[in-house]
This record gives sequence, structure tokens and C-alpha cells, in this order.
Amino acid sequence: MNPLFQALLLLGLTAYSFAAPAADSVRWCNKSPQEQRKCEALKTATGHFTCLEKSDTMQCIEAIKAGMADAITLDGGDIYEASLANHDLHPIIAEDYGETSSDTCYYAVAVVKKGSGFSFSELKGKKSCHTGLGKSAGWNIPIGTLVSEGILKWEGPEKEQIESAVSRFFSASCVPGAAKDVYPKLCELCANCARSHMEPYYDYEGAFKCLKDGKGDVAFVKHLTVKDADPSVYELLCKDGSRKELSDYLSCSLARVPGHAVVTRSDKNLAHKIWQYLEAAKSTFPNLFKSSDYGGKNLMFKDSTKRLVLAPDNMNAYLYLGAEYMHIIQALKKKEPTSTPTDPVKWCVVGKKEREKCDAWSINTCTVAECDKGKIKCISGVSADDCIEKIMKKEADAVTMDGGYVYTAGKCGLVPVMAENYDAGKDQCHYNRLGLCFKMNAVVLNLSVNKYIYTNSSYYAVAVVKKDSPLTWATLKGVKSCHTGLGRTAGWNIPMGILKKTVINDCDFSRFFSQSCVPGANKTSSLCSLCAGDKRVTIGGDDSKCSENDSESYYGYAGALRCLIEGGDVAFVKHTTVFDNTEGGNIPKWAMDYKPSDFKLLCYNGATDTAPPSDYMKCNLAQVPAHAVMTRPESRDVVVRLLKEQQREFGSSQTDADTFKLFKSETKDLLFKDSTKCLAEVTPRTTAEGFLGKEYYDSVTGLAACMASELKYCKEIKDLVKCIKDVSKHLVMK
Repeated sequence: MNPLFQALLLLGLTAYSFAAPAADSVRWCNKSPQEQRKCEALKTATGHFTCLEKSDTMQCIEAIKAGMADAITLDGGDIYEASLANHDLHPIIAEDYGETSSDTCYYAVAVVKKGSGFSFSELKGKKSCHTGLGKSAGWNIPIGTLVSEGILKWEGPEKEQIESAVSRFFSASCVPGAAKDVYPKLCELCANCARSHMEPYYDYEGAFKCLKDGKGDVAFVKHLTVKDADPSVYELLCKDGSRKELSDYLSCSLARVPGHAVVTRSDKNLAHKIWQYLEAAKSTFPNLFKSSDYGGKNLMFKDSTKRLVLAPDNMNAYLYLGAEYMHIIQALKKKEPTSTPTDPVKWCVVGKKEREKCDAWSINTCTVAECDKGKIKCISGVSADDCIEKIMKKEADAVTMDGGYVYTAGKCGLVPVMAENYDAGKDQCHYNRLGLCFKMNAVVLNLSVNKYIYTNSSYYAVAVVKKDSPLTWATLKGVKSCHTGLGRTAGWNIPMGILKKTVINDCDFSRFFSQSCVPGANKTSSLCSLCAGDKRVTIGGDDSKCSENDSESYYGYAGALRCLIEGGDVAFVKHTTVFDNTEGGNIPKWAMDYKPSDFKLLCYNGATDTAPPSDYMKCNLAQVPAHAVMTRPESRDVVVRLLKEQQREFGSSQTDADTFKLFKSETKDLLFKDSTKCLAEVTPRTTAEGFLGKEYYDSVTGLAACMASELKYCKEIKDLVKCIKDVSKHLVMK
């Protein structure tokens, strides 16, 4: 080997040995010399960390994305920024501030000096101190609250940036990170307006110092910032116009929001290593949550942190921050949803038959030349709960759901955006050029949630028996029952809710009926003993017995009626199920020998015990909300726009026999119920509770004590961040 080349190689290897971090170390990104000093001390104490200093948070986010660093702890607003497609970082570990019990949240408060004589609604013209542009307690929460309360006038991001409106609202401010040359008033009270500890008024302590120094009239911080402040000098501004002591933050805060979290790239091994090394550091580095020795406060972690909590796998910013908070951040930051008009909407389907129809839908939305660019992309889920989880994780975008699943999805932060309409005639259901489904018989039922309920966007839950059956509602105990699925409206929530309220004193529903088929129930219980599995196959059909999809032959409305025909005593379905399967040109083989007159309905609290299927309006268990399309709040407009367009092209007005039809299925009720005439847009910002109505929502809540009302993944998220609901309750952008 050439001696010169050997020398150069040796020199290069030596240089690399000094420059490259140890392979098993975690590279922590720091935003100031003080943080860098603390990180170097952590490195010395543990041997598992190396330290990289950057000038601000965004540079650290970019360094982690580029693989130059591995981790940093971020505020909720910065977690959002780090999660965007150009960075794609994920929260993996949450700070916990609880003294005696776990609490991964904190309170955003407005602090003022006593005697300053103004209320929260009188902040216009005052001087303000903020932790930083885009930060939760210092910007997103207070500015979002001022806008939602109508105190700060802003016409929205399509007219101007929120920074412009804030510049007009306050007489002067310190908002570290604001563009000083564009919004000079937002930096007027700052030293240099840097979004790092190089700015003395940056972060919680800095914003409070801005107030203490007499620069500002109000400081927007977290409740723990002023925990040790002089209560004779400072107090809190409350949204109701009052002022309260610093210790009264529980009743005088702007919102309770998710705490800071460690973020990194999407790499399970790296996330595990970061967690492992931080856990080990607690025993060798007692200053992990202490900063005073390094010339600052809240360095690397907030000083108020008591412990760290590992997030569930596949955590992302949307799940961690919550749907409503994400929507607020997007609104304030002028961030549009990551989907573009050319991105397909990812539709979640359950079962083989739904997948086949969805694939046909997708193909019909693309051109021959570019069929990889269809407007629909089909995503398979094993159950409705799985689809909810996939939408939460952004692996899917939308799904049509029964009211019972709408309840569960709502608990997990999803919202209803379109509702099925069943009985509208030509004069009640038509489309404008955008494909909007109009219904002329709208009735306002719940003004408190600004919710318009349409009588056509509902259906009746009924109990069906064979014509010669001696059964009545009062004699159901001990019979064989057929249900559409566990947690579904007509098949479970309504009948079992009535029975629990009237005759079943505990939660053991399996003891009321002798045998049942309740797809989705415990396969070893009697609630699944009547199920048939997949009758389409001769081998392996039992493997799918009681599955919550069409691989169980008795799943869904048609499946429950088939269960009744083939051995059950009563089927809990919707009012059109008998007609859908015994009339028309798409009668399934198992119902070929039956007609509507071969069945009757059991009446609950009716004038008679039974009635023919056509008398469902007088003989039913309840009138219940229609099925709805559920999605994430930030995806609402994209999904609504697509469905308006699609039903105009493939809706019930389409008569060409060879054309794909959105509301017709090879079997029954695939993607949408076959009885759907059109889809109607749900009033924007309607929650699942508002859509379902108080009576139905409360009845499902009553069953929650007997069954999980939220899917496991959703519960894991809420166990980690218990304040997500509080944010959505306090902050609703109008």
C-alpha cells in the first residue's frame, strides 16, 4: 500500500474517532450554552449521551431529521412543528409533573400584577409577554382563547397571518421567535427576540421575568412557573372576567394541556435506547430535572418534572396532542392539512366483500392512463375498532360507522362529517353542482350544539321474529338471539340498553339469552355460541366464528336476519332489514323462500305486542341516528369535498346498469347502507355526542360500565395524556 495513502487513511480514521459519537450513545440537541453544559454533565455521569448545540428549536428539529442528533424535549406547539411531513418526528416519552400521582399535563395561565385593574376581556392595548411563538401556554392557548372568545378579532388565515392580528391587539409584546422585521411590535419588549435561551425573556421563566421587570402587563405561562411567586404581588386573570390567587389555577386557567415530550425519528430501536438510557440516568445523574447548577431553568427537561413516562408504540403528534388542539394549532399557524387535492382519501374497510367494493370504487375514480392516482385508496381493517385506530394513527382517513361505533370513535377524537339519508324522495334529496345532498324537512333538535338533525337521517331499531313465533318483548328471557355486532346500535346498544334498564340487574348479558350470536363478543362465551363462522368455505370456516366482519356469516343486519332464519328466535336489526333481504332483485340465497309477511316485529311499550314489518314506526325499540362518515377534524374538509363529488357521480341518481354505484352492494350494506339515498354534510364542528343526540349518547354511556366504551389503543393514549379532552373543551375556534 502506498505509504502516503496509509498515512492519510490513518489520519482520517483518527479524525473520525474524535468526530463520531459512540455507536450506542444518544445524541441530545441543545438550544443554548446553558443546556449544553448540563448535557455535558449528563454525558460525564452516564457515558451514554453526546451533546450537540444549535441556536434554536427548529435547528434541533432539522438536525434530528437529518440524523445529526437523536432527541430533544419539546413543548406541545413544537411537537406539532416537528411532526410535519418535512420532519416526521414522533413524541416517545412524556414529562410527568404529578406530585403524588401521574400527571402528564399542565395548566396554561395568564399572570398579572395585583392592582393593574383590567380583566381578561380587556387585554386589548396591553403589553404582553409570551414564552415563544407557537408554544402552548405562551401562544397557542392564550391566542386561541382570545380568538374563540371573540376578544381578538381575526378573520382567519385566508385573510392574514395571526401574528398581524396579535400585533394590532397588543400595544407591544415579547414573542420570541416572531419575525422581527415583519412584526416589530411582537419583538418590541424582547432583547433580541431569539427563540432560545439567548433571549432573556424566552420560555416560561423568561416570560414571567418580562412581567416582573415591568416590561409587560400580562405573562402567558404555565401554572408551575409561578408556584413560588409572591402571592401578594401577582394573581391570575380568569376567562370569566375575575381575578384569582395564584393557587387557584384549577378554576382560573385558560386550558389544561399536554406536557412536554421527548421526540425522535420514527425508529423503535432508537426510541427504546433513549428511554433505556434516560431511565438509567436517574440513578447516576440526580440533576436530570434540575437546572440551577448550569445557569438556567428548564434545561433539557422542565424543572417541575417528577418522572418520565414511556408513550405507547406508534405514538404521533396527533394522538399525543389531541384532535382539537391539533386543529387549533393548524388554524393559528396557517397550516393546511397535509393532504393535498391530489392525495387519495384512505378509506378503511372491514372484510373481504367491503374491500372488493372499495377497490371497484377506487378504480372508477382514476383514469386509464393514471390508475395509480385514484381518489380513493382502500385500507383493510380487521374490525371497526381497528379502523378507528388506523384513522387515529393516520394510516387511514375515513370510514362509515354505525352509531355505536360513532360513539367509540368520538371518544377517541374523531368527528362525524357526513350522514346517510335513507327515506328522502326526489323533492327531498337532490344534488347541486357540488354534490350536496339537501333535505327539506330539517328540524333543529339541539340548539346547544348548533346541530341540525334530519328526520330522514335516522332509522328504527326493531326486534324481528318469525310470523308463527309466540314470543313477545316480555318473554325474551332464555331464547336464542341474533345481533348485528357488539356495540352496534340496532343490534346491541338499543335492545341491551333497554333490557339492562328494565330486567337485567348486572352486566352478565350471557345469562339472559340461552344462546346468541354477537359478532365481536368473547368467542368462548354463550354470546358467540349461535354464530356460524364463514359458510362460504368448507374448510376453516370455524376460524372466523363470531368475527366482527363479513367472514362471520351472521355479521351485520343481513347476517342477523339469516341467523334468525337458520336457528335463532329473535333478531335485532334495522326497520328495512326484512325488506332489503326479501324483496327486490338482490335477494340472497338463504332468504329466497321468505317474504316480508313471514316475519313480525316485537313492540316495546306499544299498543300491541307484535306488528307486521311495515308498521315499524309504531312498533320499534327506538328511532336512532343514521350511520356517519368519521374522520380526524383536520381531514374534515377534504373528506366532505370528495364525498360530495363522488355521490354526484356514483350516487342514487345514477341509473346506468354498468356504472359503479356507491349505495348498492353485491351482498348487503357494503361501505354504505344500501338504503342510503344520499349523504348529507354534518354541521361543521359537530361532535359525536352532538350528532348522536343526548338520549342515545347517554344510553350508550350507561352500557359503558358493562363493556369497554373506548378501544384499548385510545385508552392507552388518554392514560398517558389525560388532559386532551380539556383542551378541546376550552378551545373551540369559531
